[in-house]
Amino acid sequence: MNQFAQGDLESALKKGIKTLGLDISEQQIDLLINYLHLLIKWNKAYNLTAVRKPLDMVNRHLLDSLSIVPYIQGKRIIDVGSGPGLPGIPLAICYPELSVTTLDSNGKKTRFQQQVKTELSLENLTIVNDRVENCQFEPFDQVISRAFASIEDMINWTHQLCEKEGIFLAMKGLYPEDELSVLPDGFELKTCHRLQVPETEGERHLLVLGRR
Repeated sequence: MNQFAQGDLESALKKGIKTLGLDISEQQIDLLINYLHLLIKWNKAYNLTAVRKPLDMVNRHLLDSLSIVPYIQGKRIIDVGSGPGLPGIPLAICYPELSVTTLDSNGKKTRFQQQVKTELSLENLTIVNDRVENCQFEPFDQVISRAFASIEDMINWTHQLCEKEGIFLAMKGLYPEDELSVLPDGFELKTCHRLQVPETEGERHLLVLGRR
């Protein structure tokens, strides 16, 4: 990637971070850009994401992931159906004090994440290659999913991964009224936030769910 293109990506990322009102250091921005370069490189061979254009990756992947930063709480979170590490890796970069686990059943995607962890020295990142319904861990403070499954399936498959008082963060496009009408017993929608992702068309919502 030439110098001019890299400058464009950094400029777009910094502009988006400013629009989101986030306090992210220059060092963290450098790590986010390095992650993006790795994603661009690996995507050519391993088809990790359908988004091909680097500038679109800034908006639809990095800034979309960062849009939930104000809602991250606790000390331990898990990103289920993480794919190439979204939003888990950007969150691990922005919260070095936070223990972040990413979970995905696709081996090529978790191998890519392992490469990112090594190259960016993300000591707070744990990567698991398995199906979510097979996993038994010490429960997490937050369970996060980004276009992973229906809310009903997300809760049914991951309820054992969330602390009793913990919360589920479901990143969605349009407000999913149909999905919310069939929530599993004992769970409820706590709040919903309309996300404003810079330079991205279409609606984005973050649904905060938990036990009654």
